[in-house]
Amino acid sequence: MTVPDNVLVIGASAAGLTTAEALRRKNYAGEITVLGDEVHPPYDRPPLSKQVLSGAWDPERAALRTDELLAGLDATFVLGETAVSLDVSTKTVRTASGRELSADALVIATGVRARSLADQTDYSGVHVLRTMDDSIRLRRDLLAATRLVVVGEGVLGSEIAATARSLGLDVTIAGPQSAPMAAQVGPLVSGLLRDLHTENGVHLRLGTGVVGLTGHDGRVSGVELEGGEVLPADVVVVAIGAIPCTQWLVDSGLQLDNGVVCDSHCRAADDIYAVGDVARWYHEHVGALLRLENRTNVTEQAAAVASVIVGDGGPYAPIPYFWTDQYDAKLQVHGLLPAGAAVDIVEGDVAARRFVARFRSNGVVTGILGWNMPKQSRMRRQEIVDALTDLSPSR
Repeated sequence: MTVPDNVLVIGASAAGLTTAEALRRKNYAGEITVLGDEVHPPYDRPPLSKQVLSGAWDPERAALRTDELLAGLDATFVLGETAVSLDVSTKTVRTASGRELSADALVIATGVRARSLADQTDYSGVHVLRTMDDSIRLRRDLLAATRLVVVGEGVLGSEIAATARSLGLDVTIAGPQSAPMAAQVGPLVSGLLRDLHTENGVHLRLGTGVVGLTGHDGRVSGVELEGGEVLPADVVVVAIGAIPCTQWLVDSGLQLDNGVVCDSHCRAADDIYAVGDVARWYHEHVGALLRLENRTNVTEQAAAVASVIVGDGGPYAPIPYFWTDQYDAKLQVHGLLPAGAAVDIVEGDVAARRFVARFRSNGVVTGILGWNMPKQSRMRRQEIVDALTDLSPSR
């Protein structure tokens, strides 16, 4: 394999930056260009719904690297330029301003964008939370508000609700699931999260779909549920999931299906790769395509792609991992928690809210969840490693 003379990374968030850093750690000496649509230097996203939104951190603290460390990468950062098309044959990316950037190898790291309600642009006071600017705008609105409604009961919506309660707002979570994060962690743990939010003063209007928004003089005033009930709101946050940023690739010829479809080496085409939230790659042990929206995957996948680019990489087959902090609860999830999995408590005590739960599907361990037991849940991770090997289609 010939190592490319230059690499263009499209996306300047954690996935893009980490790819560039991983290449340098692999002693890659070629040119690296990182193209990003935001004007901000690379920053971390998990603090946006917690430390930055609460005011515990100044926004600058979320920066992933200092200016000195970025300069030490010997990479060219082209910021504030949005990619709008890709010519696969020449590996050329065109930006909204008409600029063209080409390289011998491309890494697509454009991430995801927030889903929206059909009428959310009709009113001021309606927010999504994906970028640094989103977090800054939302915090400004929350500080002047009394009542917040969060549309969406997943990880992000739950974290925003917890942060807003710490700011003293009256908070309601609305969504079709029966409990916070029910789709991510199953009924046992989501039931505990329901109790946790209720104990901290959050109103839960769950199990009912959201029809739309109401407003007055151009400002949002409420969230309408199926059945006609309207939840009053000064501010609304829409946290109903995300869509991979692949719209600029529609005419590229790459396979797009809930992300950029890749092989087990995260390769979408010859010398074109995808990393992070936008990548949907074949996991050899699971025997299926996966797309993961979590911070840990960004780091591990970027390192894997850098290894492939320099010629010493193998298939990317990680143990998925994510975490969430809400109030005094710290949850760590290793592996996969499929719907309908059997759950048993292997350490700790559910009543004390300090435990490790093991998830089994068809008798095979697929996931481990720790509630305020990070060390113990991490030590149980080997059970998933063994199980994924058993699940591998090659066995």
